[in-house]
Amino acid sequence: MGASATSPAAPTVRAEAMLEGPPQGCPTPAPVATGAPPPGCPMHQAQPVQVSPPSECPMHRAEAGPAHQNRAYEFVECPMKAAADGKSDIDPANMMPPPNQIPAPDQPFQLSISREESTIPRHGTEKNWVYPSEQMFWNAMLRKGWRWRDDDLAAPDMTNIIKIHNRNNEQAWEEILKWEALHAGECPCGPTLKRFGGKAKEYSPRARLRHWMGYELPFDRHDWIIDRCGKEVRYVIDYYDGEVNKDTYQFSILDVRPAFDSLDAVWDRMKVAWWRWTS
Repeated sequence: MGASATSPAAPTVRAEAMLEGPPQGCPTPAPVATGAPPPGCPMHQAQPVQVSPPSECPMHRAEAGPAHQNRAYEFVECPMKAAADGKSDIDPANMMPPPNQIPAPDQPFQLSISREESTIPRHGTEKNWVYPSEQMFWNAMLRKGWRWRDDDLAAPDMTNIIKIHNRNNEQAWEEILKWEALHAGECPCGPTLKRFGGKAKEYSPRARLRHWMGYELPFDRHDWIIDRCGKEVRYVIDYYDGEVNKDTYQFSILDVRPAFDSLDAVWDRMKVAWWRWTS
């Protein structure tokens, strides 16, 4: 690197036997390669075949990705480097703060800034959604009005909270895929998640009905908008308290179903209700 030096001329190698050259003044014929190139040459190396998904798949209709996920993979691969130039604003795709990895001024302990990749396909890209780090989760709770002094939290507690949070989302996506299996014929690529948001205090009609029947209200609610090969479908997810599985970190009991936004959703729920009733 830097200034370059002139390479010394290669020494001349004399062959043991040489053919007599052409008469003086005659043009020298261009050499003709007669032997096969060595096996190490590039043409002997098979080129990998890249198979593209069908043209109707969502990744062929790429959209601008949400700001919350734009630099997410940097925090999966090298979180310390990515934290140097984080930016902030609310992401309309998931109503979450940006990847704010800076510790809060009065934060009592250090938190991890590494992020975990989910198994949930992110619409408009060929990547998956990436979960927030412990530091991002802490900052998001502060932004919503939470004050850490009101709770007796330690750093290991935040680690467990993140694991439970991630497992809840994986479980929700698994339930959505069960519903989407009803439409595998019309969307062979499978669904992708476009956006989502929390509606903790906006109880769904189903949750209210259950409450009138004597059951507890859900402690949280999310609406997830998925893309079914070009068609938007909204799913309602109610989260109920459950016991924590210390091995899988599964905590919540989820009630996942398509919202009554279309005749297709109504028909799907009628079919599933009938199957459950008759099974």
